Amino acid sequence: MWNSFVAVFQKEFVHVFRDRGTLIAAFSIPIFQMILFGFIDQTVRDLPTVVVDQDHSSESREFEDQLRATRTFKITRVTPNPHEAREDIVAGRARVGVVIPPDFHDKRARATSAKILVLIDGSDSTASAQALASINGLVSNLNVQELNRDKVHAPEQPVSAQPIILFNPDGRTANYIIPGLVAILVQIVAVMLAAVAIVRERERGTLEQLLVTPINPLGLMLGKLGPYLFIGLGEMALILSLMRFAFAVPIRGSLIFLFAMALLYLFALLALGLWVSTRSQTQMQAQQIGQMFLLPSIFLSGYIFPAEGLPRILFWIGRLLPATHMVAIMRGVVLRNAGPMELLPNVMALLAISVVLIFMSVRNFKKVAS
Repeated sequence: MWNSFVAVFQKEFVHVFRDRGTLIAAFSIPIFQMILFGFIDQTVRDLPTVVVDQDHSSESREFEDQLRATRTFKITRVTPNPHEAREDIVAGRARVGVVIPPDFHDKRARATSAKILVLIDGSDSTASAQALASINGLVSNLNVQELNRDKVHAPEQPVSAQPIILFNPDGRTANYIIPGLVAILVQIVAVMLAAVAIVRERERGTLEQLLVTPINPLGLMLGKLGPYLFIGLGEMALILSLMRFAFAVPIRGSLIFLFAMALLYLFALLALGLWVSTRSQTQMQAQQIGQMFLLPSIFLSGYIFPAEGLPRILFWIGRLLPATHMVAIMRGVVLRNAGPMELLPNVMALLAISVVLIFMSVRNFKKVAS
């Protein structure tokens, strides 16, 4: 029995170390998760903020400085027009808009209560809760300082904030979870389907037949993508129907634009899957490599953790993932009624990622063919 155990034990060790893909996946996935959960700070910092300063006084400028000092808000724009603040929030360029009214200085000088309006993007619950808590804390601190300075003449509440949660005022969980989940679910299916497209030909012995035929590599890649593209669009339609009718999540934007972006997103995912397929020797290895792209897409795309809470290096890695831009597009179209111009940076990023991944797939296939 002992001799049998030793012989089989040695044989399995040899097989494990020969299968480098499985070995790398076994060690890299837990290490990656440890790094993510260890370094991701869920305390949101530097939320892009638009300040609508209609007062233009020393008090309004002092209030802007106090907003910056909280480290929760990063003022990206100061404008006198409140419509520009809402436009920036709809486009995703800002998460918060702070409107300082024209009588802010006068009311404080007359020792009457001054009110500010705070617009908060409710499409991300973590960021909106942090912004709301931070603005309430700042206003409370201002009131305490004012009352300590003049206990006789100061009003009971020298400064008050009127927060308005945009796009999801009820704070309904499904409204911000499900649109991002659609992008993740589509990725799981699309990458897994395309990841075995080339390697399946290799395992069946038909890859050599493809290589000796006069097929253009780019045409081959696009031909492999075509059927899965239709399957992905059908899956997208099914998931959106469930989101709208089973979970009552309203779709405020254009369905035509949404499906056009889904087509571009699927193209990027399928190109990624084909690249994985050209790098793999077996279907199992292709599926393992495809799974390695799933965890970064969940954790670095802004679906679970706000992008503002990520370390800089993880933030920029997330920018290279198709899911990051599709999550932003889904939430923008479904919740904020954003259009092509508002989401243009995400659209261009998806287009660039698709082109690069197709180029990498074609180049790898040419290496296999040679």
